Amino acid sequence: MIIFWAFLYNLILLPILFIFGLIGTLFNQKLKDGFKGRMMSLPTLRSYFKDFDRSYNVYWFHVASHGEFQQVLPVLSGLKEIEPQCTVLVSFFSPAGYQNVKNEQIDCKIYLPFDFIWSIGKALRIIRPKKIIFAGYDIWPNLVWISYLRNIHTTIFAAYFKDKTYKIFPVIRNFYRSVYHSFSAIYTISRSDYLLLQKIVSVNKSPLIRVLGNPRYDQVKNHANTFTKERTMSVLQREKRIVAGSVWPEDEAIISQPIIQLLKENEEISLLWVPHEPTDQNIQAAIKKFEKHGFSVNGHNSKFNLDIRGARVVVVGVVGILAKLYWQCQIAYLGGGFSTGVHNVMEPAIARLPVLFGPKHDNSPEAGELIQAGGGFSVKTSMDVTTKFSALLDDQDYYMNASYAATDVIHRNLGSSTRVVRGIIRD
Repeated sequence: MIIFWAFLYNLILLPILFIFGLIGTLFNQKLKDGFKGRMMSLPTLRSYFKDFDRSYNVYWFHVASHGEFQQVLPVLSGLKEIEPQCTVLVSFFSPAGYQNVKNEQIDCKIYLPFDFIWSIGKALRIIRPKKIIFAGYDIWPNLVWISYLRNIHTTIFAAYFKDKTYKIFPVIRNFYRSVYHSFSAIYTISRSDYLLLQKIVSVNKSPLIRVLGNPRYDQVKNHANTFTKERTMSVLQREKRIVAGSVWPEDEAIISQPIIQLLKENEEISLLWVPHEPTDQNIQAAIKKFEKHGFSVNGHNSKFNLDIRGARVVVVGVVGILAKLYWQCQIAYLGGGFSTGVHNVMEPAIARLPVLFGPKHDNSPEAGELIQAGGGFSVKTSMDVTTKFSALLDDQDYYMNASYAATDVIHRNLGSSTRVVRGIIRD
């Protein structure tokens, strides 16, 4: 079965994907950056491993982007504690990950090479990894199949499957079965993920499958521990500030009017507005929009000064500080839920904020947990936004229950990174 799907993938699917990607580079800068980066992956590997001491184990981690790296980070830390002399290679699919992740525990960083047989074969010959570890969902068939043929141990951790995943459809399931069968071990986030995976793989010759949770919770908690002053302050002592984080144009169309109306009706409420793409054009457009409605507006462009007081509306024009700014707010709206999928809901949750987001949250198991616990709320219309914000702002008991529920989701999911590290070393 693997032979059939390998022929189909390499002769039809992968060439089509490559051609469409190549055409996309003419119109999309991120695709262009990714293609250029992948052209340099093999030269980078040859340079790094030219005089490499082969007595040290090499662990190759692959992630899609910056967000998925947050799952990897606590695992890297745990692995380096147990095996400090090991070498860690991290590959990224997207420029957002490759360009923005800088971490001293990464020994070598590359774009994932093109998933052609010859490029993957060359990469494996150069690296000679002891184990290859995928975080989450970004799985490339040739890398998995060729590793299997070369007896290289491959693992996925934080594996997550949507309830109605297309991977269980009959023909598509056969393709993914050929891929997942080639893994040595798969660690799912939850029991439901485990059961869905069982529908994809058959009982015979299946990889080792365990339920080990999501290490991203550990990373969020570790990061929150650095905010000593903010963590000791009650959430009710903060300013009545709403944060709209990672806002896409699709989010803006739904949430702008309800938020503006709330600001007009209640002078105690202030707003922190953070566009997903903080370009000068987007920042200026946001400033003009809120000034048009009579609000004082400040632009915030410092990564080091986190003082956001002094205006009803603050528009943030830098990346990398949102996790810190949540601790100066009371309620969060997280963007992406009306476009590509909701962003990181755990950062506002650990900061004790009830979290609102759009209906496209199947990409985030954490969002589903928040909804179940009562700390997260999916909104579909502007009226939903108005109703939920008003309920949280007007009813202190309701607000505090949601705040506690959001934080509790984080705390009850801690410890996964330790379990994953043990699995990587022992399985």
